[in-house]
Amino acid sequence: MSKLGNLGAQLFHGEVGYDFIGKRKIWYGVSVLITITAIVALAVQGLNMGIEFKGGAVFTTPKTTASVEQAQESAEKTSGHQAIVQKLGNDTMRVQISGVDTAKSDQIKEDLAKDLDVPAKDINADLVGPSWGEQIANKAWTGLGVFLVLCVLYLAIAFEWRMAVAALVALIHDITITVGIYSLVGFEVTPGTVIGLLTILGYSLYDTVVVFDSLKEQGKDAAKQTRFTYSEIANRSINSTLVRSINTTVVALLPVAGLLFIGGGALGAGMLNDISLSLFVGLAAGAYSSIFIATPLVADLKEREPAMKALKKRVLAKRTAAAAKGESLDTEEPVGEDGDEPQDVPAAAGVVGSQRRTQQPRNRGRGRPTGKRR
Repeated sequence: MSKLGNLGAQLFHGEVGYDFIGKRKIWYGVSVLITITAIVALAVQGLNMGIEFKGGAVFTTPKTTASVEQAQESAEKTSGHQAIVQKLGNDTMRVQISGVDTAKSDQIKEDLAKDLDVPAKDINADLVGPSWGEQIANKAWTGLGVFLVLCVLYLAIAFEWRMAVAALVALIHDITITVGIYSLVGFEVTPGTVIGLLTILGYSLYDTVVVFDSLKEQGKDAAKQTRFTYSEIANRSINSTLVRSINTTVVALLPVAGLLFIGGGALGAGMLNDISLSLFVGLAAGAYSSIFIATPLVADLKEREPAMKALKKRVLAKRTAAAAKGESLDTEEPVGEDGDEPQDVPAAAGVVGSQRRTQQPRNRGRGRPTGKRR
């Protein structure tokens, strides 16, 4: 078995682990700092909205020897607006200008043909009205709202409302970071960007549900034992699914990184940036939020329940009593509600390091000699 596979098995069985829940204030602080940075960027710089949202014209030229700088200078001089020029295949160009109406687009087309030394009839012009862009924006917001509502309802039914709230906070966290990055780097926001946002929300929710499913399974009888607090069980759930989350995120990020850095960067296919940046940032933020935000937030909300508060007091009292007697709780086993055979509750991964826990035989019957159970 590979080293990563061995680590995954050790994390799953609680032999090693990291105290994610115990350090949750650090993760909260990092997320708050990133979120504030994103909000400030949005307030100061705003978003570079594409013509699909604010209207304009797109001119596609035939093969030309003119440079991108020459085409941009010509378009801005003629239109009086900022122009975005992209080099396409076969030496063709895509010139995008916002705030241009039909009457003005004809003049821009003629001037571009003259400056780029190409026939005006070979330049293709596509116009987008501002009203159409507004409809696209409204539909995007509607789609996002419906998605979030359905996700919260599903999680509240399949798990519980605390997990639904935590997942919603994590999703908003991912959207804010992604939109903030778009504002900082100045990438254009297009319908492709909206598609990317909806896609990364699905990935983020997938990672979160994987951890929540493990937490639901391990924490269903938490109040019936006195060995671990709910936060420790939540921490064990994160560690047991950590390698899986890392693997799925890395595998998803590799092709997206190819689109962003090779397709959009090295090859100059700028249109790929619309969707690839949102996917790349969103996937990374989604993996982070499922581990460092969603599950710790569930633990915080759950620990406020009277039953979990009472459990924490019992666990701490038992540990204090055991420490006073010089005993170890590693061999203690939680007993079921009806006095049945105790269940093996996974050990809480509270510290970094390796600690193999062994189950010691216990005398369960009267008159039975102490020794191995048959």
